[in-house]
Amino acid sequence: MPLRYLHTMVRVLDLEKSIAFYRLLGLEETRRYDSPEGRFTLVFMTPPGQPECPVELTFNWDGDTGLPSDSRHFGHLAYGVDDIYATCAHLMAHGVTINRPPRDGRMAFVRSPDNVSVELLQNGPALPPSEPWASMPSTGHW
Repeated sequence: MPLRYLHTMVRVLDLEKSIAFYRLLGLEETRRYDSPEGRFTLVFMTPPGQPECPVELTFNWDGDTGLPSDSRHFGHLAYGVDDIYATCAHLMAHGVTINRPPRDGRMAFVRSPDNVSVELLQNGPALPPSEPWASMPSTGHW
């Protein structure tokens, strides 16, 4: 039986704030579905040119009081980037905390507004260690 990847779903508490975060990562909204009967909105966001790799943001109009306070049970989303240092600098400039800085020139972790862990991996070989990243400590959980 062949298996085909469809999407990863994460619940969000503030749809606009979450969309803004994923746009900072470079994702684009490709599809939206509003269900007045079910009282929810689904927003699908993908990296440019990769419609087969969506993250589905699920927003329940009446709130999500049953969500755990820490989404670590989920694991993480992972995205490859062309320049890990430039990506982290861009995110920091927009108020995103770099929880695990790219000290090794290869890997970093950030968190979405809904506490979803997002791994950023350098495409190709690791970049040479560089400041301020090489000496930056980790912050919080990642």
